[in-house]
Amino acid sequence: MYYLSCILELDKGWGLWNPWTPCSVTCGGTGTRTRQRVCSSPPECRSACIGPEEEKESCEASNRCPVDGNWGFWFPPAPCSVSCGEGLQLSFRRCDNPSPKYGGKYCEGPSTQSSVCNRPCPFHGVWSGWSNWGDCSSSCIPPGGASLRTRHRSCSNPAPSLNPPGNACQGDNSQTEHCNHLPHCPVDGNWGPWSAFTPCPVTCGVALQVSERRCNNPAPNHGGRPCPGNDKQTKLCSTQVHCPVDGVWAEWSAWGACTYAFGGRDIRCKTTGGKQTRSRTCLHRAHNGSICTDGKLTDTQVCYNVDKCYLKGSWDGWEPWSLCKPPCGVSSKRRRFRICKPDYSEYNPTIGRQREPAHFHGKPNADCGALPDGEKKYEIEDCLNVPSCT
Repeated sequence: MYYLSCILELDKGWGLWNPWTPCSVTCGGTGTRTRQRVCSSPPECRSACIGPEEEKESCEASNRCPVDGNWGFWFPPAPCSVSCGEGLQLSFRRCDNPSPKYGGKYCEGPSTQSSVCNRPCPFHGVWSGWSNWGDCSSSCIPPGGASLRTRHRSCSNPAPSLNPPGNACQGDNSQTEHCNHLPHCPVDGNWGPWSAFTPCPVTCGVALQVSERRCNNPAPNHGGRPCPGNDKQTKLCSTQVHCPVDGVWAEWSAWGACTYAFGGRDIRCKTTGGKQTRSRTCLHRAHNGSICTDGKLTDTQVCYNVDKCYLKGSWDGWEPWSLCKPPCGVSSKRRRFRICKPDYSEYNPTIGRQREPAHFHGKPNADCGALPDGEKKYEIEDCLNVPSCT
């Protein structure tokens, strides 16, 4: 009967495994976890379930365990906060024994502590006041020298401390100055030696040779007397040779008439170009002197003959004021006229194949027409500050 019932239960046995239990540790290190299963056969047929009812395995915690911080040792105190007098000394410690990690708590309590420190202060030296100036070394300032006076002071107000040692006073304990308020001692002048006579400065004719001396041995100064006598002496030298006289150019003559260059054709008041000439002479050449070479005897230029020609023109400012007439007295006046500028626009600005700049010869009769209303061709005004006629 037992056997038969177990035969009938053969299709049964272990059920499914239950889920794994949580890891036995929640942070850090290695733990274990288990799972179980249940045999579904009756108790008398348990032999049908083969194998363990429970399994175990190792597991790692997913989080690290928090580590609370702990203070390390106190570091030695820092130097006193002042070099002398009352100050503070600070010491500190670190939360690194161990340092807090993984959410652990920081160390409780202060990280620094202070204590009062006292250091003696040194006394630095301070100068006393200057003494009065002593007497000047002389009653006037000698040439090339000086009159001096001195004053003193001491490092005693207070003197520097010995322990701790204070700084000595900086600077000099005495001063010397020039007695510039004194007059300079007068220095009389004395002549230096005569120089040799200069060579005769010319190769022809006559000239002077010069010898000089200077009043510099010493020079007079500060009211001293000047050297007596002359500082130069001369003597005549002659070469017994006449000097050549080079020629010099005279002033240019006025420009000649503007005429046609190729015959007697009349070009006045026409746009035909002509030429005009001026000349000069070489003057004063004597005793085989050089002739004038830096230039030429004659000069020419191209031109248009506009003398007394009727041309249109335009008003172009004023001429300069004339001289005052009469030159004295309260009735003296001066005049100026408007400038009627001829219109040369019909003429080419250059003439010939060489395109030489054209010049206009003569005084044309320019017609500028009437002036605008209110304008005058000339002005007259009284001369100011004219002397009276005596």
